[in-house]
This record gives sequence, structure tokens and C-alpha cells, in this order.
Amino acid sequence: MQPIAAQPVQARSSKTALSFGLIKQGVLWTFLTIYAVLTLFPLLWLIISSFKTTGEFFNSPFGLPTSWQFANYATAWKSSKMGTAFLNSVIVSLVSLALTLFVSSLAAYVLARLKFRFKGLILTFFVIGMLIPIHSTLVPLFILLKQVGLLNSYWALILPYTAFALPTAIFVLTAYLSSVPKEIEEAAYIDGTRLWGVFWRIMLPISLPALSTVIILSFLHFWNDFSFALVFISKSSMKTLPLSIANFADGYQTDYGLTLAAMTIAVIPTIAVYLGFQEQVMKGMTAGAVKG
Repeated sequence: MQPIAAQPVQARSSKTALSFGLIKQGVLWTFLTIYAVLTLFPLLWLIISSFKTTGEFFNSPFGLPTSWQFANYATAWKSSKMGTAFLNSVIVSLVSLALTLFVSSLAAYVLARLKFRFKGLILTFFVIGMLIPIHSTLVPLFILLKQVGLLNSYWALILPYTAFALPTAIFVLTAYLSSVPKEIEEAAYIDGTRLWGVFWRIMLPISLPALSTVIILSFLHFWNDFSFALVFISKSSMKTLPLSIANFADGYQTDYGLTLAAMTIAVIPTIAVYLGFQEQVMKGMTAGAVKG
């Protein structure tokens, strides 16, 4: 048995440890709360400012609108043909995303699970593709697309988007699939499943965290791209959302109320996609770090 005099000392030490733990937890939650507020403030400011007039935007940039201009959204949608631009962005983004997922998942499966000569060289080739500055290819891509007659078409955006998204997608998926135990694959072969069956029924569902990461990263790039659409698209009927939003600003004036309303409409799909796959993001980014 412990001496009676030692019990109060242990009680005081436990209380001190508990108090220190509570203070540490309070500081952590305070820091996280401040970080969350600072992170969400630009989005909140965008939404609030979208209900202001241009004059009120300059007079009270951080205050609430005196009169909420809900008509900004209807005007922005009609004046710049955002309906057509929204549909174009949806088509381009979804088709580019589907091609990226299909090609990258097949390539990553081969690089991660099969053994063949020059596999490391091929993987290095894809990784080097991540280092190429995208905007440095605008001029040669414009000349190439003009020669093959793809300017002012969906493919003028889909093909470059897919090409530049593949290196990152293959890198993420290869790292994830390399961490999957081989026993799962071997058990499927023993049960009579062939190569395509293993890929579609086992490896592809297992790689959902990595696929979710690729979906988010690729969709954000496809949806928000401005430079490629500006160079490769000149027809008003083929313009995407970033080009449609740019119509609210010219060399003389900018209607900030309509511009911010249009930007709020454009940001909703990206938020929806992120919220839909947020639980898988960190798993997909860190899955290849530890094998087992």
C-alpha cells in the first residue's frame, strides 16, 4: 500500500495534468476555429457581396447590404448566357474527367501490379509530365488544334485537359495500388477471376479513395480553367463559365454585383463535388505512403 501522505500529491499531479490537457485542447480548438473562420471568410464575403449593387460594393465592401439584390442572380444568368456556358462546362468537365479516370486507372494498374521491362522508365515519363508548365504549351497546342480542325469544339478543351491531368492521376493511383496486398489479387486468380475481372471487380473498388482524390483535383482544374478556353474557344455558343463571367468586365467598367453573383453560381458545383468526396481525400493522398 502507498503511504497516506503520497495520495494528496498524486491527486494534485493528476489535477494538474487534467488542467494542462484542458488548456492544450482549448488552445487547439481556438486555433482551429480561427483557421476555419479565415478559410471560410472569402466564400462568405463572395456570397454576401453578390447581393450588393456596384456602388454599395465600394462604399461598404465588408458590410451587409442595405437592400438585398436577389435580382443580381437572374440578371447575371440571362445577360451573359450563363445557362449555355454552364452546360458547356458540365459537358467538358465530365467527359474530361471520365477519360482521365479510365486511362489513368488502367495505366496505374499496369504500372503498380504487373512486372515488365522499362516500367520504372515509363513511370518516370509520366512523373516528368507533372513538371511541364501548362501555359507554355498554349501556342503549339493552338497551332496543332487549328491544323486538325478542332478549334471551337468540345474536344479542343477535353483533349488538353485530359492530357495534363493524366500525370498527377497516374502518380496518385499508382502509389495507392502499390500499397494493396498481393494476396487479395492472388485469391481472386485462384477463384478463377481473370485479369479484367480483377481490375473491374476488385482493384477499382479498392482504389476509391485515390479515385476520389483524382476526381476532386481534376474537376477543379477542368471547371475553373480560363486560359485554354480563352485561346481555343471564340464562338459564344461554345464558351465555358469562366469566359461567361469575364463578360461582366470590360476596359471601362465592371458590374461587381453581377460578377460576384455569377461567381457564386459557378462555385456551387465545386463545393458540391468536394463535399461529396471529402471523406476520401486524405486517404487517397496518404495511402501510398505506408504499405501493409
